[in-house]
Amino acid sequence: MAEPVRVRRLTDQEGQRLQQIVHRGSTSSVRYRRAMMLLASAGGNRVPVIAQLVQADEDTVLGVIHCFNEIGLACLDPRWAGGRPRLLSTDDEDFVVATATTRPVKLGQPFTRWSLRKLVAYLRKVHGRVIRSGREALRCLLARRNITFQRTKTWKESPGPERDAKLDRIEHVLDRFPDRAFAFDEFGPLGIRPTGGNCWAELTKPDRVPATYHRTHGVRYFHGCYSIGDETLWGVNRRKKGAGNTLAALKSIRAARPDGAPIYVILDNLSAHKGADIRRWAKRHKVELCFTLTYASWANPIEAHFGPLRQFTIANSHHPNHTVQTRALHAYLRWRNANARHRDVLAAERKERARIRSERGIRWGGRPVAAAA
Repeated sequence: MAEPVRVRRLTDQEGQRLQQIVHRGSTSSVRYRRAMMLLASAGGNRVPVIAQLVQADEDTVLGVIHCFNEIGLACLDPRWAGGRPRLLSTDDEDFVVATATTRPVKLGQPFTRWSLRKLVAYLRKVHGRVIRSGREALRCLLARRNITFQRTKTWKESPGPERDAKLDRIEHVLDRFPDRAFAFDEFGPLGIRPTGGNCWAELTKPDRVPATYHRTHGVRYFHGCYSIGDETLWGVNRRKKGAGNTLAALKSIRAARPDGAPIYVILDNLSAHKGADIRRWAKRHKVELCFTLTYASWANPIEAHFGPLRQFTIANSHHPNHTVQTRALHAYLRWRNANARHRDVLAAERKERARIRSERGIRWGGRPVAAAA
């Protein structure tokens, strides 16, 4: 008597993936039914029982089981080929992908990006190769090759020759002296205007924040100081950025460690941060200024804490003047320092750190992952 057909022994990853698809559902009914067939077969059910369970033909169930035993979970996404044979060879498809991902100006075309219509027209008249394909077939081909229409992004590389040395110094300070490391930066400009945000509301009835075009209050800048070891954030609002305000902030940081031991302050390369008076004062009071890279303020630890500050005090606000705005800002700082490990604060900081880490790639003046390790 022949052995009943069943799936091979599942690995832990395969079993968890199939269970996830069956429990949570899938946007594809094909994936959902095929996952049910495989789980049922792995559970010892025979082909007729599985066919009745999923309301499918027994030959279909057998085909799915044999396909899984050959190629694994790839059988969940069958590549059915209907209609007439494809007109494009693999070499032609590679040429289409290479053309779509090349700037048109490099190919002698007078525009900066391709549309499907322009790409189809170009491929039909390119010298030495004629590719006849409709727009929909071309779109499906690009989607199949994981080529999507995306927004371009601008970026700047740090031109400083001491890029690696500055990063190494900041990382050394954060690792070896966290209790004597501080970060300083300005946050702003802070204007007086209603600002949209997020809140809980009834479906299709969002909370409204009025709009205004009359901004007669000027702007302020929050000069923030952050203690790495204590996880404490404090600061004041000023009318403008300047060397005097920077020096006042550095003095408040020095007062946080009155024992006279050396401290380290991480700050960016703003001209108001590196004046002669500031450098003389820092040298006299044992304050080492650790400057970040040019165009790379992500290396400053305080940047991750400005995200929650923006999210919880500026977004979804309607302050009538700077006095009320400053009070709200300081009220949040008092709550934040008393609840530095609050899950909402940590979640917002993780989100901001993730955004900052994404800027640490080589395009933003950082080092490759292999070199940084």
